[in-house]
Parts: sequence; C-alpha cells; structure tokens
Amino acid sequence: MARAIAIIVARIIFSFIFFMAAGFKFADIGATAAYITAAGFPMATFLSLVAALFEIALALAFISGAFFTEASLLAGIYVTFLAFAFHGPSHWQQNQAEFGFFVDHFSFLAGLLFAAVHGPEKWALRHSLVK
Repeated sequence: MARAIAIIVARIIFSFIFFMAAGFKFADIGATAAYITAAGFPMATFLSLVAALFEIALALAFISGAFFTEASLLAGIYVTFLAFAFHGPSHWQQNQAEFGFFVDHFSFLAGLLFAAVHGPEKWALRHSLVK
C-alpha cells in the first residue's frame, strides 16, 4: 500500500508541475513568446501555445495514468530539450544560476525515467502503446 500511495503522490506532483507550467504560459503568452524568441526560436507565440497544450496533455496523462509510460518518456525528452535550449552551457557565463536550472532538469528527468519503468500503479487508467 505504501508503494501505491508514493506513486500516486508522485503522479499528483508531476501533474501539478505541468499544469502550473501551462498556466503560467496561458497567463502571459506574450512573455513566454518573448522568452522563446530570446532563445532564438521562430514562431514564438505558436510554440508557446503548443508547449502549453502539450503540458496540459502531459498533466492529464500523469493524473489519470493513461498512456503513463509514453507521457513519462515524452516529458523526459521535453525537459531535456528545455534544459539545453533555455539553460544550457551558453547561458552559464551570463548567469551562473542557469547551471542550477540546467541540473534541476536532469533531476526531473531521473524521476520521469523511474516513472516510465515502474508505471502508474493503482488507481490509473491502463491505456498504453507500450507493453
């Protein structure tokens, strides 16, 4: 029972993080677009909306348990991309705190990989493309 409770708490935390991230994007899509533009990406407003919708999809997958393994792996790829695109080595000289943000993404990645391997446990919709 302790394992099931720990996993549901982790699923809630993952969901909360991605719902919050999407909420911040929707709250000020212009600021998110400016941040994306500053990183050198085109079509920043469109990418902001895509990112927010993707984050909502991830949050729903984590909270429901549906496509949990796939969501964990996609989220891992996403946070790795974010680490390098927005906090990678090119940012460290201007602001050493960026290194901390970069490393934090890999802590998150470790949790996502662990989740992908162990699955959603009890209280989950069991839809998956991976057996």
